[in-house]
Amino acid sequence: MDENGRTASRTAVLVCQGRAAADGRAAVGRFADPVAIRLLRPEERTVVDLVRAGTPPEGWQARTGYESVRACAEIAVPRTVAIDEALRTGPGAGLVAGADVGSASGTGAGSASGTGVGSATGTGVGPATGTGVGPATGADAGPATGADAGTEAGVDAGVGRQLVILGAGLDTRAWRLAELARTDVWEVDHPASQQDKRARLAAAEARPTARAVHFTAVDFAVDDLSAALDAAGHDPAAPTTWLWEGVIPYLTRAQVAVTLAALAARTAPGSTLVLNYQSPSAKAAAGRLLTRLLGNSVTAGEPWRSLWTPGRMAALLADHGLHVTSDHDLLTLARALDTPTRSRSSLRTGRVAVAVATPRRPGPPAH
Repeated sequence: MDENGRTASRTAVLVCQGRAAADGRAAVGRFADPVAIRLLRPEERTVVDLVRAGTPPEGWQARTGYESVRACAEIAVPRTVAIDEALRTGPGAGLVAGADVGSASGTGAGSASGTGVGSATGTGVGPATGTGVGPATGADAGPATGADAGTEAGVDAGVGRQLVILGAGLDTRAWRLAELARTDVWEVDHPASQQDKRARLAAAEARPTARAVHFTAVDFAVDDLSAALDAAGHDPAAPTTWLWEGVIPYLTRAQVAVTLAALAARTAPGSTLVLNYQSPSAKAAAGRLLTRLLGNSVTAGEPWRSLWTPGRMAALLADHGLHVTSDHDLLTLARALDTPTRSRSSLRTGRVAVAVATPRRPGPPAH
């Protein structure tokens, strides 16, 4: 809870639980998130253990929580794999087109131990502290280098030198992706959510694989994103990879447009935007409404405020100088990965798109 009495996002916790439940269980060799479980508190891990064991609890309320985490795990896997691949290889990546999505271990995501992520105990890890969390030092704790981290050219071809994660929540990429060893990461999120995450990172003694992590507190509803990034040291003249995952549905259309305008103003040629959004669905909307009315949804206080068709999203991005190179629904991605698809309605409406910055048109000649 922050100084204004606002609490951290429950959706962020649910998504983290979903990734933890899926780790080592779904799309093995393509999906892995060994850091997620370490960010969860003991009481949040209980339902994860049940989902991993396939043991539904008794009682409708406990069962509802169980099913929420199970469904979230189904959604998290294709979404995470698609986004990670886009970050690794750039806008040309295509899971559906048959591109190699890479391995979730080694050069891809690192493992739960060793130089990539570190283990939950031992001398190889340390707390993430300070406004900018720099790379670890020493042989045991440092970020992955050499073959694990990729070559200089490989970094430039993929995520690049700057990654900005909008609405980072409990995202773990800066603590598990070896490809970020030469990348500065800006995690932008609500102050309350960020305070909660930093406490979890400290408790887990998690060390970043990214070159540096800059925590940038922003309330998207009221704060100036550009000013916050300026203060945090982001360079608008350098290419940036922007990641906007799990946020857009919770913003109004006006807030989405304002955020895109701020993003576009700081987007240099060669930049990429990877975004996740929800398309309209009467069935999905009815399901969310029902869980809210029953009062048994962990995200009841965080309603969706905007849904987008692919065409409308592409038009909005084009208005801000961004050209969509790929846009796929999660159901298609899940089938490509051969992962469970029981939550078809949610998978069908969730989407991951990649857009690249188009050259800015020159202004009229000066008179």
